[in-house]
Amino acid sequence: MTKEAVDTSVTTVRARAKLSVKDIAIEYAVLILLGAVLIVLAILSPSFFTFANIVNILNQNASLVIIAAAGTFVIVSGNFDLSTGAIYSVAGVVSAWLAVTLGSVWIALLAAPVVGLGLGAFNGIIVTRLKVHSFLATLASSMIFTTTAVLITGGSLITVTTPGFTILGRSRIGGIFIAVFVLVLVVAIFWVVLSRSVFGRHVYAVGGNRNAAELSGIRVNRVLVYVMTLSGLAAGVAAAIGVSRISSGQPLAGAGLELSAIAAVILGGTSIYGGVGAVWRSVSGVFLIALIGNGFDLMNLNPQLKDMVTGFIILAAVGLAAAGRTRR
Repeated sequence: MTKEAVDTSVTTVRARAKLSVKDIAIEYAVLILLGAVLIVLAILSPSFFTFANIVNILNQNASLVIIAAAGTFVIVSGNFDLSTGAIYSVAGVVSAWLAVTLGSVWIALLAAPVVGLGLGAFNGIIVTRLKVHSFLATLASSMIFTTTAVLITGGSLITVTTPGFTILGRSRIGGIFIAVFVLVLVVAIFWVVLSRSVFGRHVYAVGGNRNAAELSGIRVNRVLVYVMTLSGLAAGVAAAIGVSRISSGQPLAGAGLELSAIAAVILGGTSIYGGVGAVWRSVSGVFLIALIGNGFDLMNLNPQLKDMVTGFIILAAVGLAAAGRTRR
């Protein structure tokens, strides 16, 4: 091999290595940002890396993580669910109402996921049978669900004093909230389903190219009903944790929760165009936003700047993802 050929080969290898580093940086942008925030907070606030603070962060964001993890399925499939906040509210007030009316803690808490599953299935049927775009369908259903929550409560709170009702939201095992264990279990199940199951592959296929998925024999409408149902179920599970924690049913408890979940999913690197994404990305997105808020609290910074900083970080993450798509 001539010297010129060797030089060319070396140059090519270096270029590929350089490209590989850039691709890795783009691929794992959310983890890089998360690590940077962790380092900065550890340096600036000695109380950040304490057991109590870490456990509180996990507990406070358990509901949002569960909703965002399920929302990953929806967005990967090329759809949106703007009704999760409203489903959270309805499931929460139904759970509180049953606890007060029946006095049964477990029936009340189990009712929340059941309500969420039913409302999620309703969304799926509207999207597939009526062929309404998921954005509009769930926007409309969120209005219906929110009004339903208000009607159930009469616009006021349902305070629950039933003994044991707070076990899911406040009780601990070994110093760790039960809600955190539920969070880990749910995220693990969702991760396996999306990344290791046939259904997960179908979700990616539908989001990547719906027409091609149909031609390959995938029952697209069934997949869409399932992902919307899963999203509703997750909102119901999150509601059970939330209503147990505050021990009251609030008709507007989930207001804005759907936007926070979508922001976390997109921040994690899941494509809004569908076909690309992962549960771990959405979880990382939630905790990146959570750490920013926690840092502002620990350092007594102006809370009004928190949203601005979060917005810049989301723009940076989306910009990196866009750059990655352009390169490919």
